[in-house]
Amino acid sequence: MDDQEREIKFYVQDLEMMAQRLHICGADLTRERTLERNLRFDTTDQGLQREGRILRLRQDDRARVTYKADARVEGGVIARTELEFTVDNFAVARKLFEALGYQVVVLYEKYRRTYRLGDVEVVLDELPMGDFVEIEAPNNILIEGVAQMLGLDWSKGIATNYLGLFAAARVKRGFTFNDLTFDNFRDIELLPGDMGVQPADG
Repeated sequence: MDDQEREIKFYVQDLEMMAQRLHICGADLTRERTLERNLRFDTTDQGLQREGRILRLRQDDRARVTYKADARVEGGVIARTELEFTVDNFAVARKLFEALGYQVVVLYEKYRRTYRLGDVEVVLDELPMGDFVEIEAPNNILIEGVAQMLGLDWSKGIATNYLGLFAAARVKRGFTFNDLTFDNFRDIELLPGDMGVQPADG
């Protein structure tokens, strides 16, 4: 089993245009728009974060545990080890991690639509702080090719994760809340500059 993940994100202003372009390109919608709730775990001394490792529990139409490590940027694309598996019970999985000494350090939410185009997975993400396209494939050539098909500016690619963008926005705007939830952002509108990003769709 290949446990390497290669992906890049783009901040976009018109997510529905991206959906239309995916349809025109012949992409298959493999998962309808679904709400995700993600719990990021760490030790009390932030040991995982300090070592660049991620332990996450995700709930959408199923529950999944994900472990990521060894992240590096190669040609603008994030490459890293990723191990993921489905669990039967979200609540029990959370209790297991807490029993092992991990605690929830942040909750983040998003709506996600998933498309498939050959060996490439494209997701359209709606976060409390804006809309994003994420492209994942076995190699950079495929990722760059799909980005070009979608009319995305490669130079505007984002080589960090959503919580990294959120952290930048918290510093820029002085947010005191810790969770990236739609409720927390109900009366807040972020600008791309608050996250240190630029729109890739013109």
